Amino acid sequence: MSDLVRLEVQNQVALVTLDRPEAFNALDLATARDLSEVLLDLSSDSEIRALVVTGAGRAFCAGGDLRRALAHPHGPPAAFRELATFVHVCVAEIRRTPKPVIAALNGVAAGGGFSLALACDFRIMAASARLVQGYTSQGLAIDAGGSFTLPRLVGLARALEIAAFDEPIPADRALAWGLVTRVVPDGAVVEEARAMAATLAQRSIHAFASVKRLLTDSFDTSLEGQLEREREALLSCAGHPDGLEGIRAFLEKRRPVYERRRAAIPP
Repeated sequence: MSDLVRLEVQNQVALVTLDRPEAFNALDLATARDLSEVLLDLSSDSEIRALVVTGAGRAFCAGGDLRRALAHPHGPPAAFRELATFVHVCVAEIRRTPKPVIAALNGVAAGGGFSLALACDFRIMAASARLVQGYTSQGLAIDAGGSFTLPRLVGLARALEIAAFDEPIPADRALAWGLVTRVVPDGAVVEEARAMAATLAQRSIHAFASVKRLLTDSFDTSLEGQLEREREALLSCAGHPDGLEGIRAFLEKRRPVYERRRAAIPP
């Protein structure tokens, strides 16, 4: 296991921890590569039903490691090209995986860390944590999927405001703007995220994956196209063991019990 990305598994919930606390968990090439490998492995592991991503120490993730970018022998553009190769794999895999992914924001999430958090399905934020867009203050453009996820969460006008002024966003404002799912006391964020993950792990991952894909794809289709996608997803779920169990449980007035090892991507 990597020294830069720690992995703990409990009750089919994986806790992934960025472990460069001395650098506020900034993403250098090695950390981004290790994180991408961990996420790819967890996505294909049928024993894992939910993921929590957090950071060690006082930060969630400070974004790309600018010191190493500046020290790159071929300059910052070459450094960012290499780093983006792995960071973009991380973001794409978070959006692609059928399993719920929860960001436990224990501290500041800035730059690429901000975008990484936005890629997750849910965000639990510590009361003292801050979200910082970061890129434009360093004269850079938004990366790591932030330009895709941010306007979908808060709308185009608010996204442009966040990008243009780059004011740190405290937890209460992040909650009001829909950037995070919940705000909890400092020190409780990982516990809260794990509890949410455990709840989701008891539910149908097949149904969650179908809805996650439908909602993501809904921004790039017509109403008629989306209706057809909904019909296909509904038929897929109705014929899946989870769907059959859910229907039977509803009619029998009991709580459904879903197959705990079934976490495959819907067709």
